[in-house]
Amino acid sequence: MSISFISELPTPAEVKDLYSVSKAMGSLVAERRSQIGKIFRGETERLVLIVGPCSADVEESVLLYMERLAAVQEKVADRILIVPRVYTCKPRTTGKGYKGLLHQPDPLNPPDLCAGVVAMRKMHFDVVAQTRLICADELLYPSAYQYVDDLLGYVAIGARSTENQEHRLVASGIDVPVGMKNPTSGDLTVMMNSVTAGQAPHDFMYWGWACRSEGNELCHAILRGFTDESGTGFSNYHYENIAHVQELYLERPELSYPALVIDCNHSNSRKNPFEQPRIAREIMKYRRTNQSMRAFVKGLMIESYLEDGCQSIGAGFCGKSITDPCLGWEKTERLIYEIADLA
Repeated sequence: MSISFISELPTPAEVKDLYSVSKAMGSLVAERRSQIGKIFRGETERLVLIVGPCSADVEESVLLYMERLAAVQEKVADRILIVPRVYTCKPRTTGKGYKGLLHQPDPLNPPDLCAGVVAMRKMHFDVVAQTRLICADELLYPSAYQYVDDLLGYVAIGARSTENQEHRLVASGIDVPVGMKNPTSGDLTVMMNSVTAGQAPHDFMYWGWACRSEGNELCHAILRGFTDESGTGFSNYHYENIAHVQELYLERPELSYPALVIDCNHSNSRKNPFEQPRIAREIMKYRRTNQSMRAFVKGLMIESYLEDGCQSIGAGFCGKSITDPCLGWEKTERLIYEIADLA
């Protein structure tokens, strides 16, 4: 193999010993997970709002953002359940460039995955400890889930991973809601096959073990827009798109708890973060005027950080994305209250 085995990673158990969950924190995570689960099971009409930076980079600015988010959560708790985005991996279209905190705990220094798995757990741990919110992360590596499996409240499978068998198989054994995005091509059959696989039990290989999963009844679909063969971007958050996904669920009666989350950024906004408020308002209008869609659309995703836009690595602006551009805090705060009023 033309691979250099640089160093053995610390095990999940070793990393968990560095940042161990107390009984009180464990109870908090369990309660928050229960609340999220109730939304996806249709036991409450609250909306899940998965909101935060495109990628979680510098812990200081991420925690400052999360503290502000926690203060807003207290004011909208009867209508919205906020699940912060703490995305520690950044899948890349070509594989080149900054791949997130797990790869580079310090974006200015070379990759260090041994330090990265520790930094990933520390950031999730610190957010829970300081804000009492539990977070969402995206699985670039299914094996990375073991480092934070006792802290997360939601998992996303990205557009480039949703057809991958290992992601589907591991998702079937995760005990929090897992959202399967439509692939970058927009093929909704791929997305629905991923949801079906995630909800089913499986035998598979994981961490050097022969494993058996029970199936995750809270696997569900996420619409994030798509690009065609010429690279032209298209949205898929409109009324007819949502209705079509409802029909696709009806064709698969074996699926539990039909549910949809709409990603307001990526190809739905053509990566223009300032389009996200308009898109969110449109989706909330569908929920208010159509009871079936109100029950079906469980949440929204918003990419947001302290500052509008993005910057190059090393530019030095606190809380400004070094990956995709984000909606700044002032606009985000207004949007959350507006969503709450429409919920």
